[in-house]
Amino acid sequence: MAIKKYRPTTPTRRFTSTLSREGITKDRPEKSLTTGKQRTGGRSSTGRVSSRFIGGGHKQSYRVIDFKRDKKGIPATVASIEYDPNRSARVALLNYADGEKRYILAPDGLAVGRKVLAGPDADILVGNALPLKNVPAGTFVHNIELKPGKGGQMARAAGTQAQLVSKEGDYALIKLPSGETRRIPVDCTATIGQVGNLDHENVSLGKAGRTRWMGKRPHNRGVTMNPVDHPHGGGEGKTSGGRHPVTPWGQPTRGYKTRNNKRTEKWIVTHRSKKR
Repeated sequence: MAIKKYRPTTPTRRFTSTLSREGITKDRPEKSLTTGKQRTGGRSSTGRVSSRFIGGGHKQSYRVIDFKRDKKGIPATVASIEYDPNRSARVALLNYADGEKRYILAPDGLAVGRKVLAGPDADILVGNALPLKNVPAGTFVHNIELKPGKGGQMARAAGTQAQLVSKEGDYALIKLPSGETRRIPVDCTATIGQVGNLDHENVSLGKAGRTRWMGKRPHNRGVTMNPVDHPHGGGEGKTSGGRHPVTPWGQPTRGYKTRNNKRTEKWIVTHRSKKR
């Protein structure tokens, strides 16, 4: 999918780029696979702001995605490749032989009319979903489960892929996009190929308005605030804080280890940080 640029008719247009929609084959989503999406404004169930700088944005309809790929042995035909406002990847509409329709993440190279299959007997082809024990070592996969039957949780963003390094007994070693190598049960399902929409990371928004369309409000820097609002606030004239960067609650933001999950530490073979 190519990057589309514009003539610099305005200062904003000079830097704006978008993705061409030539790979998208349908304008409207499948109505039976969409649900309403309630806006939170960054507020939790208690009504307090738990995630700052969120609000507004264009109205969106949520597409129900089949992350489990649990229709095993039933072939499906790719009916369309569609835009999904809820994620960076494109989605593919599948028409199963038994009449059911489902959305999946559209991998790179999947085209309308292609046949896909899920299950241990599926071929190693783009879009097919198999248990890791049936996938050859060295294969690139995405939408990877952490627990058998729970549904894919890893490598789901546009352009991401993980590599099956090896299989040792009941576990497979997966090298994730972050560089981390992790041990995963071989009964977990993964989809063959790389997630599509590879040029998503190369898009330049060009103006603040496009960020507002996505429901993101302006993010205030700490140094522009008063001391009562942020540790970086205050000072005579313009200052850069006078201390190491911290969050509004005083936690260091650079080089400070925030991971505290000893329960899953045993599954990580190589951390993404080279220092560890």
